[in-house]
Amino acid sequence: MAGNQIERALGVLEQLAGAGEGLALQTLADRLNIPKSATHRMLAELVRLGYVRQDDMTGRYRLSTRLIALGFRQLAHIGADVVQPILDRLAETSGELVRLGVVEPRRLTWIAKSQGARSGLRYDPDMGREAPLFCTASGQAWLACMSDEDALERVRQQYAESADIVTGPNAPRDDQALLECLVQARARGYAWVIESSAIGMSALAAVVVHPQQGHPLGVLSIAGPSARLPEARIHELAPALIAASKELSDASQASEFFA
Repeated sequence: MAGNQIERALGVLEQLAGAGEGLALQTLADRLNIPKSATHRMLAELVRLGYVRQDDMTGRYRLSTRLIALGFRQLAHIGADVVQPILDRLAETSGELVRLGVVEPRRLTWIAKSQGARSGLRYDPDMGREAPLFCTASGQAWLACMSDEDALERVRQQYAESADIVTGPNAPRDDQALLECLVQARARGYAWVIESSAIGMSALAAVVVHPQQGHPLGVLSIAGPSARLPEARIHELAPALIAASKELSDASQASEFFA
């Protein structure tokens, strides 16, 4: 019973994390497929503990800043000082957004970034978001480290858990198209996409591997508007991306990001 309650509480927090304007009680109950009364009790407890707040005007529930504060406290103690300078240098070189995602058992989550764009259009999505695997450069770079069978199964698992993934017009439309992207990523040592995850956006990504064991620890990416990142520019930036990913691999054992 305790495990079920913890799972429900975490489900509430995860739903609210993606809802900037908050969610109504009934909406949360429907999304989590639990009774409205149980949802209300869970929310009341989270409000009491300070992790959730209720808007006085709309009645909607939102995350408080307490979880954000906990996240920053954790980041301050897990080697961000080792990782951030590498991200900053690559952002300055590329003039675009650089992101680092960490590999977890079943997902890839963006946890650190550096913005290199100083003017014009800036691509700057929220951190802490799970990367869609089949349509992002980061996701494809990680999938390329797996067998074709494992890669397709991982994509199916993500779709089963997150059916509302938004894609761009050039996203792979079937398994064969995705596998062709992975073949290119393996041959080049990096993955790249143009208007695959979002209209008007491009990205390239390379894996960060364990320096001795060789398994993927994370994925480093560069992303920006397609007008500034056409395919030729993507391939120009690839050597700098790969060099930075190698630097992160060498430094990974000094950072708990990759623990």
